[in-house]
Amino acid sequence: MPVSVPRQRIVSAAGPCDTAAVDATAATDAGPGTVTGAGTTVTGTGTGAGTSTTTGTGTDRDRTDLTLLVVEDDPAGALAVPELLDAAGAAGTRIRIRTARNLTEAERLLTDDVHCVLVDLSLPVPRGAADEDPLAPLRHILRLAPRHAVLALAPSADAGLAAEAVRVGAQDHLFREELDGRLLSRAIRYAVERKRNDAAKVKLAESRLRAQENARLERGLLPTPLLEGSDLRFAASYRPGRSRALLGGDFYDVVRTPDGTVHAMIGDVCGHGPDEAALGVELRIAWRALTFAGLCGDELLSTLQQVLEHERESEEIFATLCTVDIAPDGRRAGLCLAGHPAPLVAQHGGTARLLPYEDGGPALGLLPRDALPQALRAGDTPWPRRQVELGGAWSLLLYTDGLIEGRTAGPGSPRLGQDGMVDMINRQLAGGLRGEALLEAAMAEARTLNGGELTDDVALLALERGGSRG
Repeated sequence: MPVSVPRQRIVSAAGPCDTAAVDATAATDAGPGTVTGAGTTVTGTGTGAGTSTTTGTGTDRDRTDLTLLVVEDDPAGALAVPELLDAAGAAGTRIRIRTARNLTEAERLLTDDVHCVLVDLSLPVPRGAADEDPLAPLRHILRLAPRHAVLALAPSADAGLAAEAVRVGAQDHLFREELDGRLLSRAIRYAVERKRNDAAKVKLAESRLRAQENARLERGLLPTPLLEGSDLRFAASYRPGRSRALLGGDFYDVVRTPDGTVHAMIGDVCGHGPDEAALGVELRIAWRALTFAGLCGDELLSTLQQVLEHERESEEIFATLCTVDIAPDGRRAGLCLAGHPAPLVAQHGGTARLLPYEDGGPALGLLPRDALPQALRAGDTPWPRRQVELGGAWSLLLYTDGLIEGRTAGPGSPRLGQDGMVDMINRQLAGGLRGEALLEAAMAEARTLNGGELTDDVALLALERGGSRG
């Protein structure tokens, strides 16, 4: 059965104009493009003699500035909103009016193109609301229309109720006995602009809150290194793979323990969304705590695997990790790899080379849950720690695979890979780059070779002993 639509009119505040009512039958006979509907009255707006019908699409409707939904139950229509607005004569604003006699009708007519709702506080209390709550109709409209401007209409004798309506959430209140066209037209425009302003403030507050949350997350993923007392120089660079994202699933950390050993790590949680970033923060914090507790090598990685198993959302999530613990004299280091690419080392004045990676173990989270305890009981070491010689003056570069998975000549070309990365770093070292300058140059060249932004997160970490500082 067709659903009847209450009266709808368009009025213009451009000045006095003639109006003509078009009932459903006449509108149907008027031809294509005329707005029709059972129980609907639509009037056109003209600047000279005669009238024009307003079509549902096209330039006439595009010029309609605001749509007002009037919710009041006076069957005689004593409120006469269209006539009030016709008499207002405010320059240039056109207002499309819809009327609803009850809250059920209002819910049906409350579409996205409605800008403002004028609700009569004398409406019957909605079903389920407290009988003693005179603002129940308004509260119902506010729940139905959280993004719309709302005006409350009350008798002048209920000034307290009208003020309370604004406190509850209406943009303004109007008194029925004092209402005239200019006041109503101004109130509609004011309410709409105030609602837009309120929405902008909410978005701004949400943006600030997200920025604060991102800052806290950034401090978790990209911490300040604890190197007090060490002669090592530190530099880092980070770029998330998601468009306009601040953070991804890569993480790193560097600390110096009381015995003088410098511990560095870099890791990558599969994926690059906020959940992966949060898991990366947990793993980094756990690594720092376990390192200060004296764990390293296989024992540390075994414990991190258990942390990952308990904190990840699904068993498909894993993380790669590279840990390096540099002896107090700075000439040698222990290296552990858990599914992660091996670091680069370059002696001062020499070329860069990859550290050994043949003894690397699986990524954290890939071993079956019961396999790790069995391996440890059997004395096996899933992540063996390998000693490497660094020499007297050196640069050490740790990185995540987002760097080497970039292309060499734009989309569709071969991956950069570890060999291509070594060549790239050696060119930059030959140019005298060190520290942050080296990392930024490596990131920039990788993006250039890729033909645009890299699709995966990238983290770079450099430690340097002796030599010039970049």
